[in-house]
Amino acid sequence: MVETMTIEQFFSGKRVLITGGTGSFGQKILERLLKTDVSRVYIFSRDEKKQWDMRQAYASSRVQFIVGDVRDYPRVEEAMMGKAIDVVYHAAALKQVPQCEEHPFEAVKTNIIGAQNVKLAAIRAGVRLVVAISTDKAVKPVNAMGMTKALQERIFLSEHNSTRFVCVRYGNVLGSRGSVVPFFHSQLKAGAPLSITDPAMTRFMLTLDQAIDLVFFATLSHEGNVVYVRKMPAANIVELAEVMIEEAGESPSTYPIHFVGIRPGEKVHEILVSEEEMLRSAEFADYFCIFPFGCYCSNKHGEYASDLTHRMSKDEIRDMLKGDRQL
Repeated sequence: MVETMTIEQFFSGKRVLITGGTGSFGQKILERLLKTDVSRVYIFSRDEKKQWDMRQAYASSRVQFIVGDVRDYPRVEEAMMGKAIDVVYHAAALKQVPQCEEHPFEAVKTNIIGAQNVKLAAIRAGVRLVVAISTDKAVKPVNAMGMTKALQERIFLSEHNSTRFVCVRYGNVLGSRGSVVPFFHSQLKAGAPLSITDPAMTRFMLTLDQAIDLVFFATLSHEGNVVYVRKMPAANIVELAEVMIEEAGESPSTYPIHFVGIRPGEKVHEILVSEEEMLRSAEFADYFCIFPFGCYCSNKHGEYASDLTHRMSKDEIRDMLKGDRQL
């Protein structure tokens, strides 16, 4: 299912476009791509200030920046046409659950209409491969963000074309914009109580490098119209908070924590593979591959959820945070 060539061999001479390329994912994958002999990387995003910052940080003739919005089809098409792009990584999204709940049609315009625009432009431009970034919130969605990401998956995987479309799903990425780790850091720095929604809450956790590894795994795969899911541990949010309190030199027994209640559209536990999807999934040592409807390849029942996977100890949480330089 996966080519024997290495990432370095695959990207030699290739041209890559990253939508939402000024985000945490875009910057990390750019770092990894520049370690190969990639020919050109196009960063497509609507944030000119972040593009300016990236220009200073990644001063390379192999990197070009394009200001544009995935909501604007003519601009997306213009960004791809005539550039002989081999691979598109689609990371542009509205992903903040509360904001998407308050403004659901804005999520529709970026996560659904934007996905369709990227798909059509990639097919017309003759792009060989599109890898779309999805989320555990797309599984049994209860919020607008998850619902739009679920539809984004369907859009990319609904048809077979000369362009190969693949989606990857993962949970909370440590240190990414809007994640709980930098939020806790800011509260600790201010000496403010840590805000936690529910003491039972668990979340899948992985580092940015692990997220990129999943994307590269999907890139080297021969499969199309599938979803790749990386197996990952989960953390109890209270225990994550306690580790960060300890590393800040405070005592978890005395540092204030406020339980504020579950926000609109939030789950206590997240799911990466549903029961229905499990029946059409192939399981590997570190990954699941979810095949299209009608493909049944497993007798395994039950969902892959954050309360059913390996629960990290506080020492494991600490090691992950330190390894990702979040402590």
